[in-house]
Amino acid sequence: MPPSRLISVFPVPRAIKRRVPCVGALVHDDDGRLLVVQRGHDPGRGRWSVPGGRVEPGETDAVAVEREVLEETGLHVTVGILVGTVIRDGLGGDLYDIRDYACALAVPTTPVPGDDADAVAFVTRPELAELDLVDELWETLDRWGMLPR
Repeated sequence: MPPSRLISVFPVPRAIKRRVPCVGALVHDDDGRLLVVQRGHDPGRGRWSVPGGRVEPGETDAVAVEREVLEETGLHVTVGILVGTVIRDGLGGDLYDIRDYACALAVPTTPVPGDDADAVAFVTRPELAELDLVDELWETLDRWGMLPR
């Protein structure tokens, strides 16, 4: 059968979206405020989210969470339980498979914006409500019982 006939019988599938493993950190301080970062790069540049990013090859989720929080905020955290998972559209048609973990501050210090963050802060619930958040962050945190006080 000529190649053109094969294509008409077995059409080329549409581009398959690649799932990219990612993690996020849900860090509350002793006052119940939530750690958030203003994203310095796309997707969501300029908008606020929780610290996080891609899991690098060979990393566990816990190691990726610790690394991402340190890179974006200068803070050291202890990674706790998996709180929930969300799927978000990423760059280039990828899908970000984001697993969010509850975290505790290993050493209470002041956060400082790092490589992927334009700003970083611990915020209360009213302060979070005033920020330009990434899509569905408020609803997701509310559903998981993870909004700040």
